[in-house]
Amino acid sequence: MALPTPHFDKLNALLDNDKLPGDDKERIDHAIEKYHEWIKGMTETEGDQSEIIDRLVSLLSGYKKFIDLDTIFDSESDFLYRQKGQLKLDNTVIEEFLPYLITKSLPQLGEEMYVGPQSCFSAAYFTSTLTRHENGGGLHIRTKDQDFTIAKKLFIQTSYDPSFREQVLARETYLGYICAECKTNLDKTMFQEASATAHDVKTAVPGAKYYLLCEWLDMTPISTAPTDIDEVLLLRKAKRVGSQVRRHYATYRGRQQVREEYTEYLSDNPFAPDVFRRLVSHIEGVLNDQDPDEGNVLSGGYF
Repeated sequence: MALPTPHFDKLNALLDNDKLPGDDKERIDHAIEKYHEWIKGMTETEGDQSEIIDRLVSLLSGYKKFIDLDTIFDSESDFLYRQKGQLKLDNTVIEEFLPYLITKSLPQLGEEMYVGPQSCFSAAYFTSTLTRHENGGGLHIRTKDQDFTIAKKLFIQTSYDPSFREQVLARETYLGYICAECKTNLDKTMFQEASATAHDVKTAVPGAKYYLLCEWLDMTPISTAPTDIDEVLLLRKAKRVGSQVRRHYATYRGRQQVREEYTEYLSDNPFAPDVFRRLVSHIEGVLNDQDPDEGNVLSGGYF
């Protein structure tokens, strides 16, 4: 199946950005070359599930370090670093990586499933009234963008005519059965926003699973039990660099003063294969979930 390219799209959009300093254009051109090497490496990865996950995560750590350090941190202008949140150059790497991880690790995924970032169904409402007639009752679909999904396309058709021959209104959307939000740094505000999103996801599709993924933890961990988040996964098993150090990052001169420490921090905290293995295991469990068989239920005594 064709996989989405959210990170590659951001790289190309950055080249077309009039505000990109001239010195950084060559830097982004080089990043695109590295991107194609990264994708080629992931595409060619084969083996059993454990080998695939280890190899893909290793490739992710290498490419992400190149983007974070060589591309953004080492830029002599401050544009790339200061505009990180808006450009989304670094955090879309995970969004592009996850579809490769899941499709390579779980080949049983059907072709009818969409894997990757998607705008998924969150609610439906009707704008017709007793006195204002609209085709199909005036159906409207509300959607929510998700950083990663395993979803299926859904077609909805409504009509006042039971035979659907007249006044038909058709809509298409996606149902997200696995949804995940990807954060570079997870703080308490982001956690609360994700809790609200998870509630919306499971209100729309009660059988859905919702995961919150982050590179660096920037909050005191709290229980997910009172929320609709199934699990928070710490992809590097590490906390964010302290603000007393990050204050040096705002300027090129400051970044160069702490470059050695930053490089060491990235090297000491690579992406953890066992955390990605846990995510794959969660999704595999959903794929293997089946309706209970009556015979097994009666013999086992539970379902």
